[in-house]
Amino acid sequence: MEIELKNNHQGGGLKRLRCSVQNYDWGKKGTEGSEVARLYELNSGYDIAFEKKKPFAEFWVGTHGSGPSFVVEGGVENGDSNGSGSLSLKEWICKNPNVLGDKVLDKWGCDLPFLFKVLSVAKALSIQAHPDKELAKVLHKLHPNLYKDDNHKPEMALAVTEFEALCSFISLEELKAVLRDVPEIEELVGSAEVNQLLQINEQDHEKKVKSVLRSAFTHLMSASKEMTADVISKLKSRLYTESETRQLTGKEQLVLQLEKQYPADIGVISAFFLNYVKLNPGEALYLGANEPHAYLHGECIECMATSDNVVRAGLTPKHLDIQTLCSMLTYKQGFPEILKGFPLSPYITRYLPPFDEFEVDRCILPRGASTVFPAIPGPSIFLVVAGEGTMCTESSKDVVMEGDALFAPANTEISVSTPSELHLYRAGVNSRFFQIL
Repeated sequence: MEIELKNNHQGGGLKRLRCSVQNYDWGKKGTEGSEVARLYELNSGYDIAFEKKKPFAEFWVGTHGSGPSFVVEGGVENGDSNGSGSLSLKEWICKNPNVLGDKVLDKWGCDLPFLFKVLSVAKALSIQAHPDKELAKVLHKLHPNLYKDDNHKPEMALAVTEFEALCSFISLEELKAVLRDVPEIEELVGSAEVNQLLQINEQDHEKKVKSVLRSAFTHLMSASKEMTADVISKLKSRLYTESETRQLTGKEQLVLQLEKQYPADIGVISAFFLNYVKLNPGEALYLGANEPHAYLHGECIECMATSDNVVRAGLTPKHLDIQTLCSMLTYKQGFPEILKGFPLSPYITRYLPPFDEFEVDRCILPRGASTVFPAIPGPSIFLVVAGEGTMCTESSKDVVMEGDALFAPANTEISVSTPSELHLYRAGVNSRFFQIL
């Protein structure tokens, strides 16, 4: 691949990146068509032929220490295929802080405020939430081995395929129906807690509703392993029996699926308390701090604040921190907002969550087309997921193809064209942070 770099003084032009991969247990295997496996192989040049039975869960593009990206200088990386011996993106940014732009540098220091990922989800991730900044600092100080940094982690998932998730608590009306229809819950929560929930109404003060919900959910998640296993066994038997005479609901079918993935896990029952969200390709879901969620299946682009803090309480073999999770949640109820994005141009759609740290653009260029990403006061990361084309700045011209990840400095206008077809995503600091749209 030929790369023309007219001038890269002080970080000018685009920088190619070698990125990291995470092989978490819930990821799709390379043999199952994992998008993460495909992109990692293309990006790194590393042949995964002998590792295709491994799960390839997350492809990371950014500066977080748990999965850093490395700068490829002049098209040649000084080090092995995983970036060893090369300059990490964070180190390079620290040597060239002007690439962030003054406002980003003043707000977040010498680092990218966002982390860009691709996820390939074969089975459910944990029932989890991400702490706000205040709690993140406390958790990191107390348990630095479990909570790797002191930052919050608002995030957004943008569906590449059909994508399923559990997110936020269902409405009070839906919850009452669940308590009536799923008698097994009362065994874990207790009749007093269930009665309190059934007697509460929409006119009650929001604080009271949240208090009652919090108490019931905490009782549920704190149930003993023996009692949980017994109740799930009863639930499974009842649903399989009833499936012979009626069509099970989507949530009931999901619960049986989760039970196969994580037998006797309290997360199986807690799914009844959360919204079952199905995203179509091109739709996005955003999650603020202290909101419960679990991704279930599919592939997505994910962007978040630069953090890897996760508090887990079910559907995982990893460390559980049920007390922290139940105490930190907001207990807001209702179906989450789905972002469909808005057009910036005929070929670019922008997804703008209510967080300063990031936004995501989705660009699909048909054969022979071209478009421009205007200069903005902050840095960007580009990821090419399909096709090939050319990306030009004032100081560089890069032929790009699927698997390529590139860093663009602040105040850089980028022209993109393709002779065939090109699909790429851009992550950057939220436009509202700069008070421009």
